[in-house]
Amino acid sequence: MNTHLLSKSSFIRGIQCDKHLYLYKYHYDEMDEISEMQKAIFKRGIDVGKLAQQLFPGGIDLSPETHSDYEEPLVKTKEFLDNKQRVIYEAAFQAEEVLSVADILLNTDDGLKIYEVKSSTSVTDVYLIDAALQYWVITKAGYKVNDFSIIYINNQYVRKGELDLHQLFRIESILDKILPKQSWIEKNINRLKNVLRQNDIPQIDIGEHCYSPYICGFYNYCRKHIPENSVFDLSGVHLADKYEIYRSGILSMEELTDEIQLPRSAKIQLDVFKNGKQLIDAEGIKNFLSGIHYPIYFMDFETFQPAIPLFDNSKPYMQIPFQYSLHYLESKGAELQHFEFLADASDDPRIPFIENLLRDVKDIGDILVYNKSFEIKRLNEIAEAFPQYKMKIDNLIYRIKDLIVPFQKKYYYTNDMKGSYSIKYVLPAIVPELNYQNLPINEGGLASLTFESLFDENNPEIINEKRKNLLEYCKLDTFAMVKILEKLESIV
Repeated sequence: MNTHLLSKSSFIRGIQCDKHLYLYKYHYDEMDEISEMQKAIFKRGIDVGKLAQQLFPGGIDLSPETHSDYEEPLVKTKEFLDNKQRVIYEAAFQAEEVLSVADILLNTDDGLKIYEVKSSTSVTDVYLIDAALQYWVITKAGYKVNDFSIIYINNQYVRKGELDLHQLFRIESILDKILPKQSWIEKNINRLKNVLRQNDIPQIDIGEHCYSPYICGFYNYCRKHIPENSVFDLSGVHLADKYEIYRSGILSMEELTDEIQLPRSAKIQLDVFKNGKQLIDAEGIKNFLSGIHYPIYFMDFETFQPAIPLFDNSKPYMQIPFQYSLHYLESKGAELQHFEFLADASDDPRIPFIENLLRDVKDIGDILVYNKSFEIKRLNEIAEAFPQYKMKIDNLIYRIKDLIVPFQKKYYYTNDMKGSYSIKYVLPAIVPELNYQNLPINEGGLASLTFESLFDENNPEIINEKRKNLLEYCKLDTFAMVKILEKLESIV
């Protein structure tokens, strides 16, 4: 029966924090709920791994039936290697209670060549630790590893026609980087085994290690003692400085004194929190509004970032606009109009997106967005990919104004904004009857994943429901801007 104390993933958790490893092994039910975003990232990794297998065709896939059952893959790996099988996907090895699974294995006369596939665009330190552990396990299991490489995505690849896997992926040998780590790997394997043989949860306090190399899966579990409005809610304060305050014994913002140096944004936040009064700089708001002229279009985009470029003239992880919402006011107090566009999840959405947008925004009127750098960059990317639209796009960009300014500069701040000037905090703080909490899609990342999922969806009812939710979310973003501007105008 296959039993192991450590695997690649649990070893990385242990390197991050002994407590993380112990909780993951023995108190799995206490782990934070996995978000839809995290699930999508896991799926993306699996999809990229499957695609990379095509670089080495004709392999045998030994993926287990369930995530935890590696008994059969361990047996099958040995059998296929003994029978000189050249390519194996998900080959499993175990040595000294440590399990390792290789994404792609090439069996040559000179030894094994191992390829680990990553959906990122570079080789990171944690990937080297991951690979070094695999090398240790495979060689301890009695095999010679002739080379070890990381396969990752080339983010400079521009798709032209059929997908070119040899351009999409980069293969980098890292054998010379993981060989010097072998003694360190063995030392930590022995140390982490001892951690797992303890009877009690390791007593380790929260710290900067909770975020590196990944956010800890027990982040909330370890923070049950942190109150609402804690020092970790301070805006504009470096993480290390927050932990320095925390380690001095201060948990709540109420305990902060003038002796503790804080940046301007955090001082304003703390002052409003302690005094219970909102901050309104009427002159600053007035100056901002003097630069806004009717008619006004309130505009918001949604984008998605496929790891594998789906369309010509696109790169891996390029942000592809697929949806917009526009609210329109001809003058103050005029009837509010709404325009929207949501692409079909089939062909490249960028041309229908920009053609509909240019038609809807006409040629006159300010265009108000929230954080204009995002929309402007997307528009410039479309102009670069499709230069026939560049002149009209440049004219559109010239008209864009940014509604984030009075909140970014703290002309208007309330305690309910929690130190943030994100529209997700600003809106419910100043227009309490509106918020994103009850929407099926309530943030941009989820909107992106929802649209990307439509490319693989065939059920008409599910497609219609997801499209309805996408339209509802994007519409609220621009309606929120309408109400926020009304609030600012009411002040002056």
